[in-house]
Amino acid sequence: MTTGPYGRLPSFPWDSLAEPAATARAHPDGPVDLSVGTPVDPVPESIQQALRSVAEIPGYPTTHGTPELREAAVAALRRRHGVVDIAPETVLPTIGSKEFVAWLPTLLGVGAGDLVVLPELAYPTYDAGARLAGAESVRADGLTALGPATPAILWLNSPSNPTGAVLPVEHLRKAVDWARERGALVVSDECYLDLGWDAEPVSVLHPEVHGGRLDGILAVHSLSKTANLASYRAGFVTGDPAVVERLLAVRKHAGMIVPRPVQEAMTVALADDQVLAVQRERYAARRTVLRAALESAGFRVDHSEAGLYLWVTRGRDAWAELSWFAERGILVAPGTFYGPRGGAHLRVALTASDERIAAAARRLVA
Repeated sequence: MTTGPYGRLPSFPWDSLAEPAATARAHPDGPVDLSVGTPVDPVPESIQQALRSVAEIPGYPTTHGTPELREAAVAALRRRHGVVDIAPETVLPTIGSKEFVAWLPTLLGVGAGDLVVLPELAYPTYDAGARLAGAESVRADGLTALGPATPAILWLNSPSNPTGAVLPVEHLRKAVDWARERGALVVSDECYLDLGWDAEPVSVLHPEVHGGRLDGILAVHSLSKTANLASYRAGFVTGDPAVVERLLAVRKHAGMIVPRPVQEAMTVALADDQVLAVQRERYAARRTVLRAALESAGFRVDHSEAGLYLWVTRGRDAWAELSWFAERGILVAPGTFYGPRGGAHLRVALTASDERIAAAARRLVA
């Protein structure tokens, strides 16, 4: 653990993979890194050109983003996910989605004595954000388990990282209603919403979920996975107009501004559904190859209906299985990174080249 001005933070989970990573790198055919969800495919040329097209502009960009970017985000949510109630004024670009997740409690004034609820198996940054703000966090998938607690923030993540599970409309609606009754803010991390395979993910901003009201709801989106823009740090948040307005005011003071060339690149990416379609096809093909190999090696694939990962188990300790993979030159993430309930699972990413995915598949069935 490390101690800082915002309270105690755990060590960064992936730093603990040094030993298995060294083992994987020693494989004679080279390592296959399936431990992180970082894109490996090129940024589409149209997006690169958009980035270059405004590179000569010297002035500060606006924190709120260009009108064109905000309109492109609204149009993309409507086309791709049936979200019809969002106005461009309620879209706020973010420097990727991770910084927003980490700093949201702090930006909203959540702190000591406040409670942040996150899924039982969850992206570690939800908890880190609560810790940075000095708040408490609790893991709960079932709302009844919280009893009379009144959280400040209730995190949802569908499709889930790490499990790939998709929450049905009924669950999302129940969570929104429950939070509204208690004055809590629902924040839905929807970074994998475009990557449904065996189920169709639904946004918390869909009319069937919010019931014609946007109060008490935010949705966070990222272009890292769908347009390969991880290096650009490109994301946005939208939802409750009053909360977005509050976040905008604070971010202006804090200088949390997406660079102008990145805003232009985001605008093009959000308008181009073909970019998304091409990337989906790549991940779908890699998923098919990897899943078959994992199942041939005796692993059971749980959930994994959507997203960039396969959530797998053979009922053994995650770290023992991690070593088994490393001996075959493959690096994966232990389920313990995402919570105590992940002790017998591994998260296997689809984010490797076709050649490396094929290499991993051969090693798994050898």
